Amino acid sequence: MQRAAFFSGGDAQMAAGDLGELLVPYMPTIRVPKSGDRVYKTECAFSYDSPESEGGLYVCMNTFLGFGREHIERHYRKTGQCVYLHLKRRVIEKVPGASGGALPKRRNAKLFLDLETNSDPNNDDFEYEDEAKLVIFPDHYEILLPNIEELPALVTIACDALLSAKSPYRKQDPDSWEEELQASKHAKTLVQLDNGVRIPPSGWKCSKCDLRENLWLNLTDGSVLCGKWFFDGSGGNGHAMEHYKETGYPLAVKLGTITPDGADVYSFDEEEPVLDPHIAKHLAHFGIDMLQMQVTENGLRDNDIKPRVSEWEVIQEAGVKLKPMYGPGYTGMKNLGNSCYLNAVMQAIFSIPEFQRAYVGNLPRIFDYSPLDPTQDFNTQMAKLGHGLLSGQYSKPPMKSELIEQVMKEEHKPQHNGISPRMFKAFISKGHPEFSSNRQQDAQEFFLHLINLVERNPVGSENPSDVFRFLVEERTQCCQSRKVRYTERVDYIMQLPVAMEAATNKDELIAYELKRREAEAARRPPPELVRAKIPFSACLQAFSEPNNVEDFWSSALQAKSAGVKTSRFASFPEYLVVQIKKFTFGLDWIPKKLDVSVDMPDFLDISHLRARGLQPGEEELPDIAPPIIIPDDAKDRMTNHFVESLDIDESSVMQLAEMGFPLEACRKAVYYTGNLGAEVAFNWIIAHMEEPDFAEPLVIPAFGEVASSGAAVFGAVGLDNQPPEEMVAIIISMGFQRNLAIQALKATNNNLERALEWIFSHPELEEETEPALDMMDMENNANANILAETGSEGPRIKDGSGRYELFGFISHMGTSTMSGHYVCHLKKEGRWVIYNDLRVCASERPPKDLGYIYFYHRIPS
Repeated sequence: MQRAAFFSGGDAQMAAGDLGELLVPYMPTIRVPKSGDRVYKTECAFSYDSPESEGGLYVCMNTFLGFGREHIERHYRKTGQCVYLHLKRRVIEKVPGASGGALPKRRNAKLFLDLETNSDPNNDDFEYEDEAKLVIFPDHYEILLPNIEELPALVTIACDALLSAKSPYRKQDPDSWEEELQASKHAKTLVQLDNGVRIPPSGWKCSKCDLRENLWLNLTDGSVLCGKWFFDGSGGNGHAMEHYKETGYPLAVKLGTITPDGADVYSFDEEEPVLDPHIAKHLAHFGIDMLQMQVTENGLRDNDIKPRVSEWEVIQEAGVKLKPMYGPGYTGMKNLGNSCYLNAVMQAIFSIPEFQRAYVGNLPRIFDYSPLDPTQDFNTQMAKLGHGLLSGQYSKPPMKSELIEQVMKEEHKPQHNGISPRMFKAFISKGHPEFSSNRQQDAQEFFLHLINLVERNPVGSENPSDVFRFLVEERTQCCQSRKVRYTERVDYIMQLPVAMEAATNKDELIAYELKRREAEAARRPPPELVRAKIPFSACLQAFSEPNNVEDFWSSALQAKSAGVKTSRFASFPEYLVVQIKKFTFGLDWIPKKLDVSVDMPDFLDISHLRARGLQPGEEELPDIAPPIIIPDDAKDRMTNHFVESLDIDESSVMQLAEMGFPLEACRKAVYYTGNLGAEVAFNWIIAHMEEPDFAEPLVIPAFGEVASSGAAVFGAVGLDNQPPEEMVAIIISMGFQRNLAIQALKATNNNLERALEWIFSHPELEEETEPALDMMDMENNANANILAETGSEGPRIKDGSGRYELFGFISHMGTSTMSGHYVCHLKKEGRWVIYNDLRVCASERPPKDLGYIYFYHRIPS
């Protein structure tokens, strides 16, 4: 390769005049960043290299993606893009003066890059020099900047715009998050109906579909309804939005997010999250007193009460001198502002060999076959994060010889201590209303969110999330007829209730409570905290006991009856994740954490919880679905729906069209999935893209044709009990055949969760449908590979022994999942290590009794 040629303003006149000609062939590929373009000038798309790295950072002048020296050639070969802006920040130690201090030096003379890096430009010990130059591949011609007179105007404008561009993560920053939310125009004049509605502190469910997650309280009439369905499988059926369309009541608050500082409020009319300056008053209308949470009975604010200080000290092992750990597997992660939940989960995930092999082991292949924008590819970002944590490249101890060399050369080469997962968090949380914010989140919910994304983005022939998957056998019994029903469902976490009644130190707890109340009355500091000591065996016993089934409908009696449900393991996973259910709500609506100590065992045997199936003498409940009751007003609404004008969410259509799908196919996808959003419509496209009329214009059936073509295209329950098309599409996207999806939905009254359980409990029906494949639509072809891997026996599992050994746990400090801090402890090379964001140290006193989520691996038989 030809040696790089350098051009600068001080070069010969002839060389300066040649700059314009040198760039002429590449001018069509040079773009000026526009509003909305993401400019990645602080971090490589494939690694954690930055302008402060030894090789600097190369920013593509066409895509504005950043690449470290190790990865720039890959992008050039893949795209043919030749012109890059190379950014380099040098860290130079100040020259000591006669007095021993650093000589004052002119500030910011050579600091012009608007970068967000770990270094502090105002550090008194070092100075920073920025350098920018254009590099032309493949010959590595370099043009030092600025060269305003010599460069073409377009190039100068593009370079200036790129250098001054703001961070693509600006919305992720804590300082800007609250600024993005604007006060709703409805907040001041909101009318609230005096209908006597009072909202309890727990036990909520959607008033239309009985869902118990993603619930929203309408601030006008107090209706509790579910939100929309998200791409990760969470969410609801969109009843909150339907309610707004019917009533026009604009504001709703998400239940479970109410804290003393506020709550998540959404404006259906303004179509965005908003601030409600009068939220306390609006919530009080329905019996929710959020202001009471700010001040306790003794007049002290929650932050002033310190009985939980010991929890923070114990979990973080404060007061003990901990030895820092360096090298592969001992890399810390920067806290981006309440992102410790992500850091703790990812440290645990990448301590598992299956995830290491899937992403880091396949790193060259993943990077080589990544899309043109690797920042938006899940597997690329997982591989990047895994390599950052496991390579040791960003966890190097300071070496004495290097320190001496740096002093002699007056140049400071900062040690890479940890990584900043900005790009990973921005991508993995995209589209999720909670994880995309900078508020604290529940680590358990994020773990499930991550597993969902792993499932949806397979890498190689073996999915690493298989190690967590297990089958749960649920035995439901009608208390009156004594008949039973056995079903199976997939799960990834064993949730253990806290058996408070089994505390072994009840006398101490009673004495502590008396002292605490006396201290409050006398306005004295509270006594030293006494935690309830709960035997693990009691929690395990509570898990295995029968639970009452709410609103149980007995198919034997053809009526509602009392029912109980018992759960057992139909299979044991390779890695068992155990959650201690510490979080709840008090009767006063204050989020509470059960501050308990559970003697979690190092070795765990749950073999006795193995499912046994239908036992001799047991009689099964008839496989009859509850009757479908359609109110008269609902029938009228359905009839009117068919004669209304066509309403298609054009924003969702354009999102799909930008992915490269035909416009008419995108319109059909959005229409047939009931305007539930681009994610649901995308599943419809994948399932129907092989059909011959896939890209033909949408034809709406006339009202008289509805009965023959299927009445459920609008997402309502048809009079002929045809399941909603969006639910059918969701099940098909999971790899099941259309006729099986319809049969399951019909058998379960169009309940999506129960329909999936029904499919898993009737594996023989999948086999019976094989001969009918030739007669079916070809819409399932896109998912044939999933069916081939899954087989007729349902989801892939790794069954084996029920004996496990503890290798990690995540602990939470604070009063609720919406606040506080997470720390991870992992057992590596025979000793415990604490991962506290960037701080990675050998653990001296791992607080195994105070954990929130525990990780066990199977002991080989």
